[in-house]
Amino acid sequence: MTQTLPSDAILERLLAFHPKLIDLSLDRVMRLMARLDHPEERLPPVIHIAGTNGKGSTLAYLEAMGRAAGHRVHTYTSPHLVRFHERIRLDGAAIAEPALAVLLAECEEANGGAPITFFEITTAAAFLVFSRIPADLLLMETGLGGRLDATNLVAQPALCAITPIGMDHVQYLGETLVAIAGEKAGILKPGVRGVIAAQKPEAASVIAARAEAIGAPLDCEGEAWSWRDSGDGFAYQEAGRETALPQPSLAGRHQLGNAALATACALRLPAGLAIPEPAIRRGIAEARWPARLQRLESGPLVALLPTGWQLWLDGGHNADAGQVLAEELQRGMDRPLHLIVGMLDTKDAGGFLRPFAGLARSCHCVTIPETAAALSADSLAETARRAGLEAVTAESAEAALANLARPGAAPGKVLICGSLYLAGHILAIQG
Repeated sequence: MTQTLPSDAILERLLAFHPKLIDLSLDRVMRLMARLDHPEERLPPVIHIAGTNGKGSTLAYLEAMGRAAGHRVHTYTSPHLVRFHERIRLDGAAIAEPALAVLLAECEEANGGAPITFFEITTAAAFLVFSRIPADLLLMETGLGGRLDATNLVAQPALCAITPIGMDHVQYLGETLVAIAGEKAGILKPGVRGVIAAQKPEAASVIAARAEAIGAPLDCEGEAWSWRDSGDGFAYQEAGRETALPQPSLAGRHQLGNAALATACALRLPAGLAIPEPAIRRGIAEARWPARLQRLESGPLVALLPTGWQLWLDGGHNADAGQVLAEELQRGMDRPLHLIVGMLDTKDAGGFLRPFAGLARSCHCVTIPETAAALSADSLAETARRAGLEAVTAESAEAALANLARPGAAPGKVLICGSLYLAGHILAIQG
């Protein structure tokens, strides 16, 4: 159980300022920015990142690259896993409790009780601290979408980056890939270079049209830059030159693409923010980003499994993430795979789970604890069965592990997956 902190009480109050957790608009946060004397206009140079999958990993590589180059790097991400403080990192460290509580109280007072969503007012707090504590670079990922995301108040970022776009958050962003891509492309700014990962054709067309309409130059994967798997890392290719780069620190072949996108961004920073090749190499090899195909090596949950078993954790929660995870696990299939899954009722559970049919030996479904939007274990198990999995329910991840580790069971690989909220719960248990 995590300790209750003063900021927790303020965060709880902030949840009550708007009847909806998500209500995409910029009007409310712009009003608050004016009351705070526009901190969004006094930020360090920003790399703004949107996309469906890979935003956080790309940001993690860029943070590690920048810090390896000797730069002071702030970051803003969401959601958090265990503590809200993780969302705001100041030169490599999560914001300290006293500072966070003071910031939140200041924003709460400036807001004056007016309607505003939790993400909007907490983003205002992030802008405030980033405007006050100097840094060489600020890395910001969108919370949801891009066009109407509170982070999109940054009028003139140093760079914009868009990771692969897929189907997610359809209830807010639209039910087609074209609509979703239109929202993500909303972060592009006139005259600001956009660095774009490989996209499905429909998304690529939308991004290109938006860039042309506003005059945003684009450097797209497959045109301005590319990469190839070299076995022990990857080869980054640009302007007729190929650079050998190391195996990314984060597991999975999909991380090669994230690291390549980060490299493309790093190479496009202005002279004063240049990141030399040795720092790029070191950042790729040393980046850390929890719950992205993370192997858990020790802790209470690992202790529930006998020798020879492996325990892995991933927060992926949409169809594209399920496909990537299944492909990666199939490549390294050296023992039977078992899933422990918990998901939100706003996600396409069937789309996430279908790639595991015929691959996973079993699927234990759990209800994510203390999460209002959690899909019930019973409903999730029914969906998993329709997706072709042998699914049962479990009271908890611990109960699922105990069931898997019963005497006589062959050593297997267990993947806990389906939600960043479940991943955060698991990491809190692990301590």
